[in-house]
Amino acid sequence: MRWGVNAKLEFWRQTLEPKGFKLSRPKTEYLECKFSEERHEEEVEVKIDTQVIPKRDSFKYLGSIIQGNREIAEDVTHRIGVGWMRWRLASGILYDKNVPPRLKGKFYIVVVRPAMLYGAECWPCPKDERS
Repeated sequence: MRWGVNAKLEFWRQTLEPKGFKLSRPKTEYLECKFSEERHEEEVEVKIDTQVIPKRDSFKYLGSIIQGNREIAEDVTHRIGVGWMRWRLASGILYDKNVPPRLKGKFYIVVVRPAMLYGAECWPCPKDERS
């Protein structure tokens, strides 16, 4: 039996709510990922019960920006911003003349770089952007 997204959401709602779990309808949104250019299905109105669920082009999940159009630009921009934020938070240490350069380098490697590169191993890199 092939279930549509509305049938799956309704099944999920009916399963969870008797057990005391409630789906937050105002907070619920969805993202449609288009993995193939060939699919040209009609737009489906996604609902939980009778409430229409808004569609998003991107959303943040576990610190990464997921985009439905298979692009990574928003996540890269977000990661750069997070790296700069960590840099600014650490500027007291990084610009302190009393802190040895070797310790500053280790601090950068441990604090700033991971904030910038979080999730980068999962980024799909288009052929035209590879060096």
